[in-house]
Amino acid sequence: MQAVGGEVVKTLGDGMICEFREPDPAFRAACEMLQAAADLGAGDPASLRIKIGFNYGPVLVTEDDVFGDTVNVCARLVSLANPAQVLTTRQTVDALSPRLRARCRDLYATQIRGRGVPVTVSEVIWHADADLTKVDLTQAELAGEGDWVLKLSYAGDSFVVEPGASVRIGRDASNDVVVPSDHASRMHARVYGRDAQFVIADQSSNGTFLMADGSSRELRLRREQAVLGERGWIGLGKTAGSHGDHVLRYRLERRAR
Repeated sequence: MQAVGGEVVKTLGDGMICEFREPDPAFRAACEMLQAAADLGAGDPASLRIKIGFNYGPVLVTEDDVFGDTVNVCARLVSLANPAQVLTTRQTVDALSPRLRARCRDLYATQIRGRGVPVTVSEVIWHADADLTKVDLTQAELAGEGDWVLKLSYAGDSFVVEPGASVRIGRDASNDVVVPSDHASRMHARVYGRDAQFVIADQSSNGTFLMADGSSRELRLRREQAVLGERGWIGLGKTAGSHGDHVLRYRLERRAR
């Protein structure tokens, strides 16, 4: 565990809770654990079979425990996992490096107590078999067959999000869409195309506000994600209804042929 940057926080019967600073090492540790268990019991139907859940996000750390929403979601993932399976969340997948992100596939959405929106459960393909090839082909097909793109507008500039692609939004100059507002976090949010939809994932300190055209109701995301509608406004760190240098415009457009 320590070899890949992890630390065992505590054990719970036949389970354990581990902490990693970044999602990539957690991904690798999970795969190595399942591969080691598989190698240990090769050919034995009664061999050790473990299941793993991992989630990326803020936690409260004490001397011998970790707490918070990130840990609660992780516990739920473990309860949903089958033996010899690794489950994570779409938010965690988005935080992985591109090469590891390609080894994940979305399964279904589930409701978790205390969460206002469902959590998308994703599976890690930890062994090299036909399933991995199938996942990659499906993603490539989806990226090439989308009829719609998402257009983001800010300060007179436009940015297009293609199906299967993603853009980063925030105050830091390294973002794809730079929003130099005091209300925006350095790395505030990510917008990406998934299947036939476009999703925004909040990664900020003060939240991301969504307001659809024609609606007086505003949604606030806090380390959460939501599917964007046909058109509307995105507020970084402050309500989108007030307008200002923290607000972006979004709209779906049919791809030019």
